[in-house]
Amino acid sequence: MSDTSMKVGAVVLTMGNRPDELRALLESVAKQTGDPIEVVVVGNGSPLPELSVPGLAVRTVELPENVGIPAGRNVGIEAFGPAGRDVDILLFLDDDGHLPNQDTAQLCREAFAADPELGIISFRIADPDTGVTQRRHVPRLRASDPMRSSRVTTFLGGANAARTRVFADVGGLPDEFFYAHEETDLAWRALDAGWMIDYRSDMVLHHPTTAPSRHAVYHRMVARNRVWLARRNLPAPLVPVYVGVWLLLTLARRPSLPALRAWLGGFREGWTTPCGPRRPMKWRTVWRLTRLGRPPVI
Repeated sequence: MSDTSMKVGAVVLTMGNRPDELRALLESVAKQTGDPIEVVVVGNGSPLPELSVPGLAVRTVELPENVGIPAGRNVGIEAFGPAGRDVDILLFLDDDGHLPNQDTAQLCREAFAADPELGIISFRIADPDTGVTQRRHVPRLRASDPMRSSRVTTFLGGANAARTRVFADVGGLPDEFFYAHEETDLAWRALDAGWMIDYRSDMVLHHPTTAPSRHAVYHRMVARNRVWLARRNLPAPLVPVYVGVWLLLTLARRPSLPALRAWLGGFREGWTTPCGPRRPMKWRTVWRLTRLGRPPVI
């Protein structure tokens, strides 16, 4: 399939509390070169403002309650037909970001057309004022140079493009996670199915610098979902290794007492609550992750 024939859609999830930033994002999508992009905006437990943007087809879905980030994005995927099949590529964009370059969607078309194994592209997130990319926004262990593009083993949930065939192959994001590590769960399943993931420094989303701990549920859900991620996806011998490494790393970072209590509560919850279906990856996928620089024990 040529890049010009690949249809692109976009999913934007919002809590309805950033209408100005959301409009700026949609205006940046409208300016993308190539065929027009259809956008689905999902209101996650909140009503949506009027979203008429010149040159952009915008559909809206208002959910009666906040179902979490992965489930909300899955609603957006399904708005493009089962597993998003009405389009070839879906952009997933944070509602308080915007695309500073007008060729991002076209670069995605070209990348997917050139590499039939490529399933997901992770964009570079940069602060709009300073241009700085936070280390945590480079989805690999060797993150000191955010300008270096590479194959990676996970991606950024609010700044990426995915080939919709990936969702048809492995399903969507894990609804149960609500928030945190849902991208890695999907990434591991995609890699296990033979897809590859790229981090591309030339595909940029401007987004204000933030700390993940701003979310009240951060420490509990990060810990719970780490355990769920391992229980769902790793071969049995690696589950305690992966979880043990993250326990030690967390203790080594010396979190505050309230943060540690929340983390340990989530850690316990991860072992005692249902995590969804278990589909351990093949050992050859473990080796693939290792060759890509991130063995699934960290």
